[in-house]
Amino acid sequence: QVQLVESGGGVVQPGGSLRLSCAASGSILDILNMAWYRQAPEKQQRELVAVLPVRSTPNYAASVRGRFTISRDTTKNTVYLQMNSLKPEDTAVYYCNVDIRPTIRTGVNTYWGQGTQVTVSS
Repeated sequence: QVQLVESGGGVVQPGGSLRLSCAASGSILDILNMAWYRQAPEKQQRELVAVLPVRSTPNYAASVRGRFTISRDTTKNTVYLQMNSLKPEDTAVYYCNVDIRPTIRTGVNTYWGQGTQVTVSS
């Protein structure tokens, strides 16, 4: 069984910073793409914020490019989202999304974290 556990959300003033973490545990043979999504209170769908493809460079939504950085620590099976210069419109629940091959006998499955609230407010 694979589990993703997120941490790092909270309340921050505009212009502040937060770092989100998402640690994968359980039966993990290989981790492929890692990404962060967010869902704002008034939105019905999750928005892709940043994606880190395996063996490739990261891509970012236009609204966060230059302010957010996605990275991974392969030794810890963890993906991070460093968020700087936060704005009120960044307020949302943030979800990590990770493609994992649990065993040599299984295909690649997509897993979601439980979500962590980020609130940017003065």
